Amino acid sequence: MHPPIKHIIHNQTLWLSGYRAIFWEEEHALILADLHFGKTGHFRKAGIGVPQTVYKEDLQRLITLIQFFKPLQLIVVGDMFHSKSNIEHALFERWRNDLPLVEVHLVKGNHDILHKDWYQKVSIKVHDHQLLIRDFVFLHDIADGTEDFPGKYFFCGHIHPGIRIGGIAKQALHLPCFHFEQTCCTLPAFSKFTGMINVRRNTGDKIFAIAEGSVFEV
Repeated sequence: MHPPIKHIIHNQTLWLSGYRAIFWEEEHALILADLHFGKTGHFRKAGIGVPQTVYKEDLQRLITLIQFFKPLQLIVVGDMFHSKSNIEHALFERWRNDLPLVEVHLVKGNHDILHKDWYQKVSIKVHDHQLLIRDFVFLHDIADGTEDFPGKYFFCGHIHPGIRIGGIAKQALHLPCFHFEQTCCTLPAFSKFTGMINVRRNTGDKIFAIAEGSVFEV
């Protein structure tokens, strides 16, 4: 894994990883969005031949992040799972049983539709709308509202942000990215089995693109 990049928000230390996650040093927390576990299984059930290796690669990337940063907790800002239960959720249960001491918080996204009993079974603490820790608020979609938390900084997912980087001969790369605005950070989708929406940069924004496991400021 390539070295992460240090970024400071509200006097808190964030380490941006090319593995599509942020490690919050002061809280020993790994922050992720849009893992969409079970999505490849959902497609296969519908007769679409998506290989399970896509899901296993995402899960292995998460294991590598946990081994590297040694977090005490995971904070997932929505769409940790993609659909109703399938065989890939059973694989997740096995993974969860191997890491019982890591606390998992899930701020529910629009795809998190599993029964509440299943979340309890795998020791996931579910937050229906948002999660507040110190000066940070975690929610799935920034459009869900920020007016109840004046002065706070927000972390969200949902849109799967990307950035287009032009090259010579009209070539271009379309890369996932972290998008830091004045009051909000939009995280890249953790799952590689997703699309992307190009972000619009405003004055003062900071954008960190991800390519081949490394992260760099654009």
